[in-house]
Amino acid sequence: MRALSDPVRMIPLLFAAAILIGAGLLMLPFATIDGQGASAVVAFFTATSAVAVTGLIVVDTATFWTPFGKGVILLLFQIGGFGIMTAATLFGLMAGRGFGLRDRIATSVERSRLEVGDARSVLALVLKITLLVEAVVAGILTLRFALTYGFPIDEALWHGVFHAVSAFNNAGFSSFSDSVMSYQEDGLILGPIMVAVVITALGFPVMQDLRHHGLSWNAWTLHSKITVSATLVLLLIGFVAIAAKEWNNPDTLGPMGMGAKLLNAAFHSVMPRTAGFNSLDVGAFRGETLLMNYILMFIGGGSAGTAGGIKITTFVVLLAVVASEVRHRRDAEIFGRRFGSGVERQALTVTVAASLLIALASMYILAITELPMEAVLFETISAFSTVGLSTGITADLPPSALAVLAFLMFVGRVGTITVATALALSAEPRPFRYPEENPIVG
Repeated sequence: MRALSDPVRMIPLLFAAAILIGAGLLMLPFATIDGQGASAVVAFFTATSAVAVTGLIVVDTATFWTPFGKGVILLLFQIGGFGIMTAATLFGLMAGRGFGLRDRIATSVERSRLEVGDARSVLALVLKITLLVEAVVAGILTLRFALTYGFPIDEALWHGVFHAVSAFNNAGFSSFSDSVMSYQEDGLILGPIMVAVVITALGFPVMQDLRHHGLSWNAWTLHSKITVSATLVLLLIGFVAIAAKEWNNPDTLGPMGMGAKLLNAAFHSVMPRTAGFNSLDVGAFRGETLLMNYILMFIGGGSAGTAGGIKITTFVVLLAVVASEVRHRRDAEIFGRRFGSGVERQALTVTVAASLLIALASMYILAITELPMEAVLFETISAFSTVGLSTGITADLPPSALAVLAFLMFVGRVGTITVATALALSAEPRPFRYPEENPIVG
């Protein structure tokens, strides 16, 4: 019962509950086209991928699930995108329930370091931006599907809404069997999806800054400055690297015209950051492109949003620490501000924990399969970073490997720090400290 009174402990439990409920619904006979319901493995993996807003799949979403099953998946990644605690608080407000301190604290924990006093305004911002972006993107996609591709209006609306919600929540699920590969030369399909992914991948603290201060750089918080600037740099690096290595690849960008090549290079510089849509065959990428994807997926997007990975701020903090050591400076600094030791330790903890989890998961899957290392490593990083891109091996993995990927997705969504806190017993502070002695490093 103690866990239920502690928001930090409650969050993993509620995510797990949503996964189990979703898996149960997907196992119902009317959730699948064959009328037999999904197996426990397929249902659990799909529900985990949806709640963790990842997008890895073991069955074809378009042909395996009924409209009911697809609707359950959509609801799960919408809930996962909001965050269980955020969604619960919003439902309570809409029902007229008071906005209590526990709700505010829970929301601040799930959204990572938001101030308690700002919780209500942030929740309102989350709801407004979610409804606005999803509605606009859904409208554009619906009109495009209906007017250009001849979809009946109800079918066009379904595909438009599904992709808009999936993109905004960085889920990467598609209602088409080939994701968006059939629209790889259509900027009015790929463009809105990219914009939705980038907006929410920045995180809601950045949106809060933009709402209060507009584009006034000097008024932004350090978090927003780091997130926005590093996002632009990483998107540019990804775009240049993918375009350079895939430009003449006959299985990816090679057959396209220049405009389509640039569009798809841009699209695939955005997707590894957090969302698993693909307009190109990821399995046909060259080795250098896969390596760039490893890096982009591992870093991920902004904190306190739906992006995965270790997060941009974590990566920048570590870079700043390295730079300070190289320059023999006491403090790690950026944009005229220094980092506290607590932030540096947290960044190191998250990065090391993530690296160990990915390494152990990869070694296990390599030990029980005969798959190539580059494909397995891609899969495990994608799972932990809740990206959802795949080289095409997911459906061929044995159940135990799928369970490992599901665990990675869960930890990647909830956060290594939150999971560790939820599982750890309350520890009393030690009344003593050991003598200091420094080993040789390097």
